[in-house]
Parts: sequence; structure tokens; C-alpha cells
Amino acid sequence: MEQARRDPEAFGELYLRHVRSIYNYIFYRTGDPEEAEDLTSRVFLQALQHLPRFQERGLPFAAWLFRIAHNLVANWHRDRRRRPVIPLSENGHERAPDRVEALVERQEERERLLRALRRLPPDRQQLLILKFVEGLSNAEIARIMGRTEGAIRVLYHRTLEALRKELLREP
Repeated sequence: MEQARRDPEAFGELYLRHVRSIYNYIFYRTGDPEEAEDLTSRVFLQALQHLPRFQERGLPFAAWLFRIAHNLVANWHRDRRRRPVIPLSENGHERAPDRVEALVERQEERERLLRALRRLPPDRQQLLILKFVEGLSNAEIARIMGRTEGAIRVLYHRTLEALRKELLREP
């Protein structure tokens, strides 16, 4: 971190260490691979630009990156509500006619889960992504989200219950 402040080339090491987790976080929040790529690059661009002003506060560098990503995703969702985008096809590509039925069902279940996840409040979405996608511990999640470990356990329990209700509500 200190080396990256003095030498922007050293920032590349921080990028390589964290790009996958930041991309995954953003992808699960947006559901769009192209937008996730764009927002991920913006996270690291902002981090590089603001690195000289970054102050150590006992939190890992990743916590700062996740905070930047969270803010960019929140802005992205706000902008999308103002200017909705209508895709030309489901994934931007036509499905091959010979797809196996099981693959289609699996994709539908995944989309159903993602829709239910996106209806949860942003902090609960963040918690589930950090827990299940990134595999972080409650202590690590607490540091990233600025909460106590006990508060994370309570939020986790309530979030799973809310997600279960969302899934039961959707056909």
C-alpha cells in the first residue's frame, strides 16, 4: 500500500490481488457482465486517483475498495431507475436451440435467486455477496461494513429469512 502511494506501478499488484473479488461483488449486484467490467475499472481508477489521500484506519485495503464499489453500484442503480435500458435479447446473444432443458431450468433458478437478492436492501445484498461469493468470515464482513461481528450475525439471520420470504413470494 505504501509502495503504491510512491509508485503507481506498484498499484498493479493491489489491482491483481483484489480485481476478482470486486468484479464478483459488482456483477452480483448488477447482473450485467459488461457493466460489472466497467464499474470494476472505475473502482480501481478512483482508488488510484485517491490513493494519496487514503488514510489507514485499521481496516483492510479491500474494505476501502468495497466501499467505492458499493457507492458506484448505488449510483448505477439510481441512474438505471431514471433511464431504464431495454436489452435487445436476454443476454445480448440468442440462445442456441439445442440447449439442454436442465441448463435452462438452472439458469431460471439462478435468475429467480438474483431477482430476489436484488429486492433486498443494499446492505443485505452486500452481506450475502461478501459471505457466499467472497467467502469472508463474519469478522471480515464486520470490518468492511463498519459493524460489530454480533450485528453481522443478526443481520445475516434476518437477511436469510427475508431472502426466503422473497423466494416464496415469487413463482
